[in-house]
Amino acid sequence: MSACAVDATGVAHEKAGADARIVSLVPSITELLFALCLERQIVGRTGFCVHPRDKVRNMPKVGGTKAVNVEAVRAPQPTHVIVNIDENERDTVEQLRAFVPHIVVTHPQTPHDNLSLYALLGAIFDREQEASNLADQLEARLHEAATRAFRPQNVLYLIWREPWMTVARDTYISAMLRLINWQTLPDVQGGATGAARYPSFKFDRAPWLADVERILLSTEPYRFTQAHCEALERDPRVGGKRIELIDGEMVSWYGVRAIEGIAYLMQRAAAA
Repeated sequence: MSACAVDATGVAHEKAGADARIVSLVPSITELLFALCLERQIVGRTGFCVHPRDKVRNMPKVGGTKAVNVEAVRAPQPTHVIVNIDENERDTVEQLRAFVPHIVVTHPQTPHDNLSLYALLGAIFDREQEASNLADQLEARLHEAATRAFRPQNVLYLIWREPWMTVARDTYISAMLRLINWQTLPDVQGGATGAARYPSFKFDRAPWLADVERILLSTEPYRFTQAHCEALERDPRVGGKRIELIDGEMVSWYGVRAIEGIAYLMQRAAAA
């Protein structure tokens, strides 16, 4: 069996037949499955799986990424369910194992990990050529980013408020930002646990905030808007720092979106 058919937990997956029935519990993976020309084999997705918009509209929903409706997953009798270590609850995944023959676990942590993600799904679902084409596009983007000089900046990337939450250095988001020489603060490693990977903080108890040059309010998972930026600009604790929105899908969605996301970040860095 090809090594590229081994998922993030070390489980090897045999090649699926043309009758594979796939439920995706990961929004960015759903988008990737369409890019791999697997539309006819997808039988379920979460309510957060919104891309490609024109194609997912009529596809059955099975709850959210964290609030999965187990019976809704069971209904279409999937042969494969695709999950992610960060986005889906372990207890839910264990419930699904009771009736789903194949649980494919993903966990990309850097933009380069998308290459193995493409290969994994391409190998399982007989889409090696489509996966190779995506890999070529991603490698071209990665090469372009690596050969350009970007001014270093320390950034605070906000994903939530009440409480304020940010990202650790060993997250996919932080790795994406490093491609354009933007370093996330605080300088912490999250390890395997969700809370540590996405730590909460208070502005008046963050000594590292003095070194932050740019505060980025992500449009997801919290739906930050320009109004939130303007409110934060009035906060004396962040006086003098540049505060702006950033497209969370472009930065945090792996899969096929990474190709467009890297180009988006390079444009942002060039305009900085």
